[in-house]
Amino acid sequence: MNSKITDKMIEKLSSRAVLNDPINPDLYEKYDVKRGLRNANGTGVLVGLTRIGDVVGYEIGANGEKIPVPGRLMYRGYDVVDLVKDAESHDDYCYEQCAYLLLMGELPTKDELQRFRDFLGSVRSLPPNFTEDMIMKAPSQDIMNKLARGVLASYSYDENPEDRSVPNIMRQCIELISRFSTLAAYGYQARRRYYENQSMFIHNPISTLSTAENFLHLIRPDGKYTKLEAQVLDLALIIHAEHGGGNNSSLTVHVVSSADTDTYSAIAAAVGSLKGRRHGGANIRVVEMMDEIKENVKDWSSEKEIRDYLYKIAKKQAFDNTGLIYGMGHAVYTISDPRALLLREKAKQLAEEKGCLEEFNLYRTIEQVAPEILMEVHHSDKRICANVDLYSGFVYSMLNIPRELFTPIFAISRIAGWSAHRIEEIVAGGRIYRPAYKNVCEERKYIPIDDRK
Repeated sequence: MNSKITDKMIEKLSSRAVLNDPINPDLYEKYDVKRGLRNANGTGVLVGLTRIGDVVGYEIGANGEKIPVPGRLMYRGYDVVDLVKDAESHDDYCYEQCAYLLLMGELPTKDELQRFRDFLGSVRSLPPNFTEDMIMKAPSQDIMNKLARGVLASYSYDENPEDRSVPNIMRQCIELISRFSTLAAYGYQARRRYYENQSMFIHNPISTLSTAENFLHLIRPDGKYTKLEAQVLDLALIIHAEHGGGNNSSLTVHVVSSADTDTYSAIAAAVGSLKGRRHGGANIRVVEMMDEIKENVKDWSSEKEIRDYLYKIAKKQAFDNTGLIYGMGHAVYTISDPRALLLREKAKQLAEEKGCLEEFNLYRTIEQVAPEILMEVHHSDKRICANVDLYSGFVYSMLNIPRELFTPIFAISRIAGWSAHRIEEIVAGGRIYRPAYKNVCEERKYIPIDDRK
């Protein structure tokens, strides 16, 4: 078929679909629809219970009003700040301990943690011929799509993929937690080779290295990194590992798992969710916005110049004309995002090592002045703070990690939380998710095909 005819046909069909799909916004209020599963006051609709993680950004007053409080992120009842600080005091990596905590529901002893780390290290390499057959032969422009395909392909290499028993699911999840960094790194290398005509470096994972160390080892031509670089990436993995059951990708795991599907299908669905620009892709938007700011603000030390350009962005006169200052604001956090505070501290250390303090100070100024600007321009009294995305992209850039790997790093981290939610749904769920949608299409009299015009 002629491509022009095909394009014209697709355009016509698309126009018809668009014409028949709009829904009157007033109907959402009429039927009390909780759009995005959110209440009118911005709180989430309660659809489940979890023991895995909690996100605290406000309290609910006696009259139902939201009262802003400093943000807290809890893993199995423990404040993530305490986990990070304890690891730092021992000059140790902590992501593996977080993964253990999320999966098992309790803090490991030193011996238990070491055995868990050894297990992770022993299964970090991909199955025989997997790299050649499943990654190199079908490269993808987008690493998240390759990651999802890698997860689904893992089903075929599993001797017992359909066993829904908790021990088997635990084994599957630990293997995926271990291999996500390898899948992402190899997908990136294939992309470099086929789409950028660059040399491809396929290093073998090293069983004794942490997840953060291994990832830096796998993506760099010489496989080298500094201790601080690995520690900063480890922190990024810790703070992205879990964010409650209501975030889009973790909810996806619960929904899909409730249908009694296999582990690989459930996790691949979560990867698809995380790829979304409203979810895992947000830090890339921050970096793109910062590129424009750095281009147009000549003096990065001038608060006035920075303010003036942020006003343009907020008034839809610059960047993508949405009025959004990316990296600012969060659905739950109000006064502060604890992840942003932790990452900001490490970002400063890394900036000092990399000679990027001037750029760090630019980010810091934006963090300080943007909330006021957004509240003024949008005539809002809602408390706004910097979210983790403001600093994560900056940190990854200082680590010389390509932008196409920003969201995959999120997945490498969040697979721990997804796995915990998968197991929780299997153990404590028991009912398939089946929310209601109100049909607002009027009944129509059927027209026989010979009578249609």
